[in-house]
This record gives sequence, C-alpha cells and structure tokens, in this order.
Amino acid sequence: MTVFPLVLLFGICLSSASAGPALKATARKPLTQTFFPPTSFQTFDAGVDHPLSRRDGSLADAASAFVETQLKVDSKTVKFKSGYSSDIAQYAYIKQQHNNITFANSVANVAFKDGKVVSFGNSFSKPSSFASSTPTVSVDAAISAAEKALDGTHNKIPTTLEYLVNADNTATLIHVVQVQNQAKGTWYEAFVDAHSGKFISAIDLVANAAYRVLPIFKQDLTEGFEFLVNPQNLASSPLGWHNDGNTATNDTSGNNALAYLDQDQTATTPQSAPGLIFNYTQDPTVSPSEQVATACSPLVQNSQGIDNANFGTPPDGQSGQMNMYLWDITDPERDGGLENDIVTHEMTHGITNRMTGGGTGRCLQIVESQGLGEGWSDTMADWMEQVGPTIVDFTLGSYVDGGVPIRSRPYSTNSTTNPYTYSTLLEVGEVHDIGEIWANMLHNVLAALVDARGFSKTARTDPSGSEGNVIFLHLFIDALALQPCQPDFLQARDAIIQADQNRYAGANKCVLWKAFASRGLGFKAFDYTDDFSLPDGC
Repeated sequence: MTVFPLVLLFGICLSSASAGPALKATARKPLTQTFFPPTSFQTFDAGVDHPLSRRDGSLADAASAFVETQLKVDSKTVKFKSGYSSDIAQYAYIKQQHNNITFANSVANVAFKDGKVVSFGNSFSKPSSFASSTPTVSVDAAISAAEKALDGTHNKIPTTLEYLVNADNTATLIHVVQVQNQAKGTWYEAFVDAHSGKFISAIDLVANAAYRVLPIFKQDLTEGFEFLVNPQNLASSPLGWHNDGNTATNDTSGNNALAYLDQDQTATTPQSAPGLIFNYTQDPTVSPSEQVATACSPLVQNSQGIDNANFGTPPDGQSGQMNMYLWDITDPERDGGLENDIVTHEMTHGITNRMTGGGTGRCLQIVESQGLGEGWSDTMADWMEQVGPTIVDFTLGSYVDGGVPIRSRPYSTNSTTNPYTYSTLLEVGEVHDIGEIWANMLHNVLAALVDARGFSKTARTDPSGSEGNVIFLHLFIDALALQPCQPDFLQARDAIIQADQNRYAGANKCVLWKAFASRGLGFKAFDYTDDFSLPDGC
C-alpha cells in the first residue's frame, strides 16, 4: 500500500514487547474509562512458518490458523475482520468473538511476507464469565443513555452489538453507539451495557482546477502563496478534483473532500471566477473572520473553538472530519488552516488512527499510544517541510502562535537543543508531551537515514527512490500496519525495524538502531529506562 505518491497540497480545500493493561479516559469525561487488555507484539525478522504454510489458503484462513495455534484458542473464538496486500506484505486483522459476537477491545494482527509470518500482535483475553449474548435493553434505550452521558446526539450510524472485556476479566455485552456534538466538536463511540442500560465508557474519535495555495513544503503563509493550474494527479483524479464521474461542482466540494465554512455543512466557498478559479487574496492585517472565502480556499474555519485543531477518525467506511480553529494569540487572529504544519498534523491523525489495528479507529486510545499518535503527526509535518540534505531543526505552530512554537523544544539532533530521551516519559503524562519525545526520536531517525542514504527532492511525489527521506516515509507507513493495537514506544520501534526487514531486507537495520539508541531507546531499553546499546552486528 503506497500512500505518498498522492499530490499533497494541504493548502487547498479539498523483537518481543508487551504493554500492560491500560485505561483510556475520554478527554471531556475523565471518569469514563475504557479498559484495554495487555498487548503483546512479536517480530520475526525474515519470517516463520504458519500452520497453512505448505498448502494453498486465503489470507483469512492463514491468519486465523496462526492466531489459533499461537494463542491455543478455539477457532470459534477467532473472527477475521479485514485484510489487504501492499507491494511488500499482506496484513490481516482479527477480532476475538464469543457466540459469534466480536469484542470491542480484544484484537490481533498478523503480517505475512513471502508466505511467512513476520509480525504478530494481540490483546486476546480469557474472560472468567460472559454476559448473556441476547440483549435485554433496546437499541433506542442505549442510544438515549449514550446521548445523555456524552451530551450529544446519535449520528445515525448503525449501532453494533459487541462484547467488552473489563478490568475484572468479565465480559459485558454492549451496544456500541456513535454520538456527536457538532457545536462542541465532540465525537464518541459509546459503550452501553446491553442488559442494564448503563453507560460504561466511550472511545474518543477526535484527536485533538486552479488554486491559490500554500505549497506543502512551506510552513505558513509568510513564505508565500503560489497559483497552481490543474495540480491534480491524473492517475487518481482523471476528471480533476471537481468531478466524481457523475456530478461536476464549481465550489469547494470535490470528489474526495468537502470544505465548509464553520460548522454549517452547506456553506462551501464558490469559485472566484469562471473555469474553477479559486484565487482569493489573503490580507494578514484583517481578521480571518472577515475574509472567510480566503480561509476556506485553503481549508476550513470553525468558530466553536479557539487556539486548536482536531481530526475525528471513525472506523473505515465513514468519512473523517477535520476542524480548524482561529488562534487569538495575535491581533488580528490567525487561521490555523493557513499553516501547513498544523493541517498536515491533523491529516496524519487520520492515517495513523486508521492504519493501526485495521481501521477500527480504536487502537490509539491509551495515553502512551495517543502520545505516539501526536508524535507521528508532528513527524509528518517535519518530513514535509525538509527541503535539503541537511535535516534542520523543526518547530511547529510558529505562525498561529505569533512566532512562538507550540511545542516545548525544537525537534533536533542536537542533544542540547532537545535533550529528550526514552526515560523522559517518566516526567510527562500529557499526550502532546509524550508525542514530543517520539517525534524527536523520529526526527533523529530521519536525519540518520538521510545522512546514510542521501536526500530526494522529489520524495513527496515519487516513492521509487532509494534516498533516506524516501526510505523513512516508506517505513513510517509500513510500520503502522505492522504494530499492534495500543502500541507503546518499544513496539512502535520494533515495527519500524521489522518494516525495514520487509521492504529493504534489513539494509538500514543498524542505522535505525543507532538513531533510536542515541535517544535511549536502545536494544535493552525497558520500562522507561534509557539504554544506548545496540544488537549484535551493529
């Protein structure tokens, strides 16, 4: 699955590691905690055989058989959910089930290459008891309970019936209900007991033609706009961005995205001149609220919040939703939609939340995993804005914050500029702070790969190169599909190293290990204790 050949113009509208059990508290309801069983993750270098290795079988059959054998569970408890093949590997996503009802928080993922298993993650559990599989509370009653608990309304996405493993190792039958509040920018997947009608907990799905655009390699509008004609990739959008094969539009609605002003999901921005010309002029001395057409031409504005941006990632099959807010640090206010690093950060939440755990949107929910998500988003913005063979220090959000970055330190290879190491996790607990530690590690990985393999100036549109920044983005994406649900730092690191084995036969193994070890995430790192050692051979 190659992701980055797409034209990325966000300036337009359109080893073995285990993580212990964890509770995820929703951002606005700190007492509604969702329990997640312990997660284990194994990588197998060049791969190991599976029970169907010597016979023809589907991806679903091979993955299910491997899970059954590894975990010594009955085939009736294993449900293949989804899978796909990329240019280098095959990925399968499994759910635990009981009486043909799947679990919301017990999953597994298996990756194959050349007929062998190269990684395996799982959070399967062995509940001591199960609630009856026949619900006694109606769906309507469950919807009402969820709406009341989360101050929102059911968004009409069909409810599902699932099991939820609890911290006491029992299994509760639940109605799963999506609840949104557009005015507050909230979007939850609520779990309601299907026998008592009690609200239990929730998954927070929100991580917090011709066009005048801000090219993706420019951080914000102070570096200058450009006027682009027909920037679409004809392989993926042969009719352009304003025609889906059935309907043509001349506003900021297209074949792959809809951009609205504020929360009014009808207020798109029209073309400024016939012929799909979107050439609005932005005046930095005027408040964004007084030039909303200009703001929407790059992306969106939302007046229901301030000094923030977020991206809601529901399960596969539903459209994500990004909210960009005004920032009032300066006078006049500034629009986050005009700063590419913020837009890239939010868009990347959609990638990482979907690709981790097989498209459920539930697999970056515990605090450390959420922190990784924030780090990946910062890293993608960092990668997008590097323009030469020297990987320079990177800061995020300087435009909207009046020249002051919104992160505590620049991302840097210099340990004085940024001293964060693996053990720094013991000093922080907020997800963006955790993300800074991971993003700085990945900044060092990027720099090491570019130093060793060179830099491609065409990496944003050409994934075929062998340069370090091309390699980095391949590993970034490949590793997301390998890692388990609710990964920790060790598991995310191992997924990247296994991704290099899968795609490059381990050619960059020692470069990667040295970069991670330089920030305390070495071969023997464990339990937030720094280690700077390397594996044999490095």
